[in-house]
Amino acid sequence: MNPSLSVYDNLGGATAIRRLVEAFYPKVQAHPLLGPLFPEDITPVMEKQYMFLTQFFGGPALYSEAHGHPMMRARHLPFPVTPERAEAWLGCMSEALEEIGIDLPLREAVLQRLSGPAFHFVNTTEE
Repeated sequence: MNPSLSVYDNLGGATAIRRLVEAFYPKVQAHPLLGPLFPEDITPVMEKQYMFLTQFFGGPALYSEAHGHPMMRARHLPFPVTPERAEAWLGCMSEALEEIGIDLPLREAVLQRLSGPAFHFVNTTEE
């Protein structure tokens, strides 16, 4: 990982973020704790995630340009996000990062960066 570059650039830019999202969502849909929270047509969710991660990791502000301020905690409030679901989400992301060939140091940096928001979205302790 080159510390002088953004996470976005370290990952490989737009193409890598797209590959990450495409590797991630099948894992989410198959996960027993996460899959039921998502719509059957996952395409719009994937596109928003692509735009958000691009922006979150230091690339172009695609999400804000299309949807305004992310306000991600508020956007997740309608869904029961438990600590277990946050862990499961991060686990799926870890698997996706590995699947697309991200080296361990960068994978760990990405997961560390995502763990704050993942646990910030927790809004219940009950399933």
